Amino acid sequence: MSTDDATAGYPAPLAGKHGLVLGLADDQSIAWGCLELAQRQGAKLIATCLNDKIRSRVAPLAEALDISLVNCNVENPEELEAVLCFASEKLGALDFVIHSIAWAGAADLGGRIVDSSSEGFCRAMTISCHSFAQLARWSAPLMSQGGAIIAMSYLGAERVVANYSVMGPIKAALESLVRYVAVELGPQAIRVNAVSPGPIPTRAASGIREFDAILEHARQKSPLSRLVTLEEIAGLTLFLCSATASGITGQTIYVDAGCSVMA
Repeated sequence: MSTDDATAGYPAPLAGKHGLVLGLADDQSIAWGCLELAQRQGAKLIATCLNDKIRSRVAPLAEALDISLVNCNVENPEELEAVLCFASEKLGALDFVIHSIAWAGAADLGGRIVDSSSEGFCRAMTISCHSFAQLARWSAPLMSQGGAIIAMSYLGAERVVANYSVMGPIKAALESLVRYVAVELGPQAIRVNAVSPGPIPTRAASGIREFDAILEHARQKSPLSRLVTLEEIAGLTLFLCSATASGITGQTIYVDAGCSVMA
């Protein structure tokens, strides 16, 4: 029996829910996987992309799903605030928000952390980590009935991953931020979690030096002897956004074919 047959007659997990997904870059991005699955599960959605250049590339994707697409550079707090105002006007409320944004300059990402520039490190922290705190602050008022806010992390937050450099400490800070925000927003029935996917060949990941070697190492190391898929990452993310995960908050949950359990 197929999955479709098994779920026939059951309501879509996110039917009637309203969601915002930040970080659409192309059809290989985690944001796209989440948007595509959320739309199939019945959610009404708004997506963001960085700027007009990327918008020209991803607009057809948004149109294919019939979702609104808004530019948002999280380095500019006014743009992020404007996105939440648009979400309020367009959807009325939010049930879930997915933050799928990370950035580090090529020089800092490819070099030693001890050689990283203060400016580059701070900019990477602002985009990849502090923007999540701002997102949570402006999303919370739109979640009067509770909701879920999700960040995207990586194993490099917990262990040293070759060539991940400054992003390791920044993702570690993001995971800590998730825990603190979960405690702060818990009284409002807002759950806050991080998803930690295994490496997949996204445009953003391609900036990591010798990334093909990281992929091959993960494939060989994982108990399932393979890489995780975009669909599996989206599946876990949207599970955490659904009522089924109503008791889960403040957690970092891996979806990496088991790679993170190996020494």
